[in-house]
Amino acid sequence: MHDISTSRRAIEFLLDLIGSDDAERMRQRIGLPKPDADERTHNRRVLYAVWKSIALPSSVLLWALEEDDPERNVVVWGHKSADDAMRRAVMLGVPHGPGRTRAVRVDKALRHELEPPVPRHFSTYGLIGALRASTSMGPARSAASMVLGRRGWQAVADADRERPLPGYARWALTVRPDCPPALRARFGSHAKFTHRVRQAGVIDGPAQYATAWSPASRVLTVLSLGVTLFPTRVGEAEDALRPLVRDHLGDREDAWAVLAQLIGTFQGSVPELVITAGAIA
Repeated sequence: MHDISTSRRAIEFLLDLIGSDDAERMRQRIGLPKPDADERTHNRRVLYAVWKSIALPSSVLLWALEEDDPERNVVVWGHKSADDAMRRAVMLGVPHGPGRTRAVRVDKALRHELEPPVPRHFSTYGLIGALRASTSMGPARSAASMVLGRRGWQAVADADRERPLPGYARWALTVRPDCPPALRARFGSHAKFTHRVRQAGVIDGPAQYATAWSPASRVLTVLSLGVTLFPTRVGEAEDALRPLVRDHLGDREDAWAVLAQLIGTFQGSVPELVITAGAIA
């Protein structure tokens, strides 16, 4: 079932790309209530509840972690799409933002939570030894979850350069959203590899998410939450969509009305939705 409030959030994200005066006129045309004060200040309690209800690509969670904010980290920790590597990083205060090295404070809301268990073969062989000893995907994934921060990834890159890591380890490392792009490219680039990476929810950035993922309503809802949850990165999505929205919707009231009718059931990407609404109008 499609949530009306979800459609509203999605449309509001697009309206914010055309300027306040035009946006208000479009709201009146399609009968969209003006956001109240809580919505405009992005009431965090409400936003976090919506965020937790949506299945997310792993890279979206990474963008929230890159804020290096204890409160946001709590939300990532509790999300159903978070994995052991993310939860371990949160509990150990590993910084994710570019150039940051200072440990992130662990919020008191997590004081009774436990770090995910350390894999047995990691305790026996260490990080690189455990990766090299992985002969199936399960152990490889467990070993890969122990790569922490820039030093961990540098150790992996150095080890692979010295002697290529086995295939299962490479797969498990590749589908970590924080795997450095240069290292991921070294691990593979053929079509099957690229498909596996996409299936794992690894995305180059918010611009790619905004323009290439679907369905449009879910993507736009996530981006509307991103204004609060990953504000440093969400502008990349806004910049990618703004010219498209202005060209195909702009101040055309009928086009916005068509978009409001389509958005709840449209299965394509955001660009496909915007272009279709503009063409129909």
